[in-house]
Amino acid sequence: MDTVIELLAVIASATYGSLRARRQHMDFVGVFSLAFIVAFGGGTLRDLFLDQHPLFWMREHHYPVIVFFLALVMSFLKELPDKFERYLNIPDALGLGLFSIVGANVALDAGVSLFNASLLGVGTGAFGGVRGDIVCNQVPSIFRPAPLFATCSFVGCWVFFGLRSHSATLPYAAPLAVLAIVVMRLLAIWYRLHLPHTAEPPD
Repeated sequence: MDTVIELLAVIASATYGSLRARRQHMDFVGVFSLAFIVAFGGGTLRDLFLDQHPLFWMREHHYPVIVFFLALVMSFLKELPDKFERYLNIPDALGLGLFSIVGANVALDAGVSLFNASLLGVGTGAFGGVRGDIVCNQVPSIFRPAPLFATCSFVGCWVFFGLRSHSATLPYAAPLAVLAIVVMRLLAIWYRLHLPHTAEPPD
């Protein structure tokens, strides 16, 4: 199950990264680079913190190949219609949910505490997008007033821990937690829910 979720996370995140690069009018090198960064940035950070080697995308050496061909296909698609923009939130939310739960589970298996596992889950789910925003010369959305992102991941990780602690729900813990994160993220985007923030400085 973990391998399937991780593979789906790579595909979802790479799809979002590729489409994000298309919006920036990048060539194939740019599309592949951004897809690679978004798909592997968070998991790489997690593995480094846990001192796990080789990194997950080097161990599963077919992951970069999948990202390469996905970026190749995206690079040669015709211009995407404007109405397609609204659907970019779906692979974004899926990547966040899938990678968050993978990261939290890997951290638990490594023997870290629940709280630290939740932080590593958030890092796994969100850090690829953070690096993608930086490459696109934007302030990462989790650092500015924007629809809830990291918060959805953090809450979803604790949903996963709760479900994982009950044997009756253990087989469904990961899928249900992923679903919780995806739903929270999409609702946050739809209703523009965000955390309180400091007021803008006066002119």
